Amino acid sequence: MEYTLGEIAEITGAELDGDPDSKIRRVSPLQTAEADEISFLANKRHVQYLKDTKACAVILSAENKARCHVQTLVCDDPYLAFARTLRHMHPASTFTPGIHNSAVVSEESTISTSAHVGANVVIGAGSKIADHASIGPGCVIGKNVVVGENTTLVANVTLYDGTRIGSKGLLHPGVVIGADGFGIVKDRGEWLKIPQIGTVLIANDVEIGANSTVDRGALADTVIENGVKLDNQVQIGHGVKIGEHTAIAGCVGVAGSTVIGKRCMIGGHSAISGHIELVDDVIITGMSGVSNSIKKAGIYSSGIPVTENAKWRKNIARFRNLDEITRKLLQLEQRIDESSSD
Repeated sequence: MEYTLGEIAEITGAELDGDPDSKIRRVSPLQTAEADEISFLANKRHVQYLKDTKACAVILSAENKARCHVQTLVCDDPYLAFARTLRHMHPASTFTPGIHNSAVVSEESTISTSAHVGANVVIGAGSKIADHASIGPGCVIGKNVVVGENTTLVANVTLYDGTRIGSKGLLHPGVVIGADGFGIVKDRGEWLKIPQIGTVLIANDVEIGANSTVDRGALADTVIENGVKLDNQVQIGHGVKIGEHTAIAGCVGVAGSTVIGKRCMIGGHSAISGHIELVDDVIITGMSGVSNSIKKAGIYSSGIPVTENAKWRKNIARFRNLDEITRKLLQLEQRIDESSSD
């Protein structure tokens, strides 16, 4: 399909400097865009590509407009405008209502006539699939599960008994919701499993990436509030609560009973201990370890950036002696104070 620059300017709210009737076929990077394609500049590292781009037009901020020799759409947030453009040009896939003949659906479940149930799906007794929901191939839905309106389970998603998914959700392949939390206790040298009797409550407009898992609560439910976005391979432990519009990047692990506030951003490969709290508007940079509660909004980091191995070994050796060095320094300061008082 073709779109016009005028159409894109209206969608994004950008100020167009160019021909509103110019035809656009797709969105491409600055380096590879052709004469019938639109591009964008949101990262200052890519400014160098502006001078040679062959794009029909570029979405950018006012500060970079003078550097661009092609048509422009100027706005305050080029990345947001880029996202809106892509969403307009690539709308979500549609599906055909109905139940595939290979699906195994309990007679005690309720499936909306406008919902789609794909091949080899299993749906247990008491479960409810709401209007315009799409259950992709291979999904397994247990007993007494609720899937809200316009929610999509792409494929091979597993929803354990009693879980609740709100409206406009998107769960990617391999997602598991409601598996047992990691509850065990030592009993005479052996591990005794603790029954996990809570469930998982997921609100509206939540997206969960491929192969991510959200465990059911041990006693209290695991809760994910409106607008939360989880990347691929994220592990959410039992009884965790995640506030509205928080985003968690790939390979993050959140241990049980932790509370994460609203609008937080958790960088990839971070690990968050259990039974702690992060207030609203906390940002954790990638590969950080969070072992204590964070009670003030802001940006937090931990971990050691990669460096040459020889330097890393020296730094680690010194780090091991840090406590002893600190003690000696305190003793030295005390002696100096005593000497000064004499």
